[in-house]
Amino acid sequence: MCDRLSLPSALRLAAERAHERTRDIVYDAQREVALNVLDAFLAQGIAESDLTGTFGYGYDDAARATYEALLARIFGTERVLARLSIVSGTHAIVVALAACAPSGSGILAATGRPYDTLRNAIVDDPRSLVARGRRYREIALCDDGTVDTGALQRALSEERASVVFLQRSRGYAPRRSIPVDECARAVRAVKAIDPDALVLIDNCYGELVEEREPTHAGADAIMGSLIKNLGGSIAPGGGYIAGTAAVVDRVAAYLYAPGLGDALGPTLGFGRAFVQGLFLAPAVVEQCLRGLDFAAALFDELGFAVDPQPGERRTDIVQAIRLGSSERLLRFAAGLQSAMPLNARFRPEPGPVPGYRDPVVMSGGAFVAGATIELSCDAPLRPPFDVYLQGGTSADHVRFGALSAAKSVAEL
Repeated sequence: MCDRLSLPSALRLAAERAHERTRDIVYDAQREVALNVLDAFLAQGIAESDLTGTFGYGYDDAARATYEALLARIFGTERVLARLSIVSGTHAIVVALAACAPSGSGILAATGRPYDTLRNAIVDDPRSLVARGRRYREIALCDDGTVDTGALQRALSEERASVVFLQRSRGYAPRRSIPVDECARAVRAVKAIDPDALVLIDNCYGELVEEREPTHAGADAIMGSLIKNLGGSIAPGGGYIAGTAAVVDRVAAYLYAPGLGDALGPTLGFGRAFVQGLFLAPAVVEQCLRGLDFAAALFDELGFAVDPQPGERRTDIVQAIRLGSSERLLRFAAGLQSAMPLNARFRPEPGPVPGYRDPVVMSGGAFVAGATIELSCDAPLRPPFDVYLQGGTSADHVRFGALSAAKSVAEL
């Protein structure tokens, strides 16, 4: 890779050191996850005919029923709603919040300010959940990035909330991601004060990274995208809500119509892609993590702050790299773009993105648009100028992309 990119000697040395630091990392969690997914497939007893889908209303869609049953086994939940009609992780989260916190009730965000587009949908937009009658509060994280369970319990004691919301991944915030064990601690804190409060967790970027999911730790529901981790780079679109039967029933009634529930929703011939993508997902996630550890080690060798550190136990597929200036950030994005399988000749330029306060620059060349299990990066142009590197279906592609980005930054 160094030869193909004609790297200068200093960058080549940093790459060699990064390779030595990360070559022997063992991904025990991914071995367990892969076996859990295989167990789900074997327990479900899938036949080829189960991959047949429907069009139109989607009644009795065998592929949908099979796919949702597999996800329910993997997440350890009573029910799953996984549909093409849920177009993104943000859509899944907002639908779940709206369904579980009716007008006049409260939503309490336990992990501080949500990422920009979600907070816009909850608070800032004229058609937001708050504008439609929900009350909303935020509890800041502790200085060490953990959930402030004391403040959370005090807030619940002062004013009841129908929903307590946690966001596992960092979004565009300079904070650590939230591991499942910490989700469990937050769930216990909530239920000790108000057993009826529903704990809903944004699981985007975190699926299949740890041995268990937040629903194994007591969360009432999790929400996310089907074209991130779970899609294995094959699923063509969609989002999901997984949790208790009561929560999923409420979401289905809100998403479709009362009385229709989850009985409709065609897979449009994509059932095979959903199921096969899920089977491949653990291997793809492991490849992604291997590549991100190398990227972390490389930029650490080059003197940049990185989070997580190489080899540190991860809870999602996002690597933050603090570049310190808009010039470096734009160079990073351009270098990464030049390593993409699609649109490698394009040059990323910052621009407005709906829901974000600052211009955002993005690099991506995904075969499924927006599938951040495929290699990409994005970042708002604001201090401290962190770039968020995410995804990668093969470790070698992530390594190559990281080296290309580092070369571009070094040429400033």
